[in-house]
Amino acid sequence: MTKATLKIEGMMCGMCEAHICDVIRKTIPDASKVKASKSKGEATFLTETAVDEEELKKAIGDTGYTCLSVQKEPFEKKRWFF
Repeated sequence: MTKATLKIEGMMCGMCEAHICDVIRKTIPDASKVKASKSKGEATFLTETAVDEEELKKAIGDTGYTCLSVQKEPFEKKRWFF
């Protein structure tokens, strides 16, 4: 599983956050735990498939926001019980 963090410019309110989350869900159908934060200027999500950075940047750009970067890192669930 991969965690992707996007730096996004142009989010001003809660609706902006919702638009970014919608774009991510449409572009990456298996994305889960999709979150956006206007105060941090970023969005995060988890996915099992490879992320096409250019396609994602274009989709976000088409909605009027600017995706400055896409950072990917491996993600492992934390287990509470052994």
